[in-house]
Amino acid sequence: MSGLIPLLVAAPAVTGLAGYVARDLRAMVPAMAATATTAPPGPGETPAAAPHRPRIEYFNLAELTNTDAKGFVRPVERFHVEPWGLYMARAVDGPDSHYLESWLLPELALRATVVRRSPAHHRDAGYRLDIGEFTRIGPKRWKAVDHYLDIVVRRGRPAELLGVDELLAAHAAGLVDPTHAHRAFERATTVLEALAAHDHSVEDWLATRGITLTWM
Repeated sequence: MSGLIPLLVAAPAVTGLAGYVARDLRAMVPAMAATATTAPPGPGETPAAAPHRPRIEYFNLAELTNTDAKGFVRPVERFHVEPWGLYMARAVDGPDSHYLESWLLPELALRATVVRRSPAHHRDAGYRLDIGEFTRIGPKRWKAVDHYLDIVVRRGRPAELLGVDELLAAHAAGLVDPTHAHRAFERATTVLEALAAHDHSVEDWLATRGITLTWM
């Protein structure tokens, strides 16, 4: 953990709204680091999950499959490619018969996801934005490497950053190097600033980047 904290504290100064976001994020890190691996759970608390390596998924457009982070191969109903990324729609096993739609956006290092109760059900107004590396690794194959941090967004409400403790625990366990951990925090800071500048609207922000996400 000692390698990550100096990187965050010594990162170049950022002004304006980005500065406030960055300072808030960096202020969280020392406290999170102190408890990431040393503090036992309190009475009635659930023990923290063991640190894990970054989750990796594969997307095979030719075979219409998505190999999830546990190695399960899931059938995909639809893939669609645009200059800015890859769209995927597939069913999700579970009691609520959820339906998952995702856009992989390599240039923004983001995966935007929405979930429905069924393909015909109107999607929830919120998004989950995963920070990571999303790349095309062949003519019909893509790869996603999750970097732990997620941003939950609902229009008009402040975005919520999740996964900080997960990332710090993985770094402390030697599963994520300082460069990748620092990069994940910097990317999260950039996204939070952009969302705040556009009333926490993912659509409005992405429109300024020439990106229009379509959903079922």
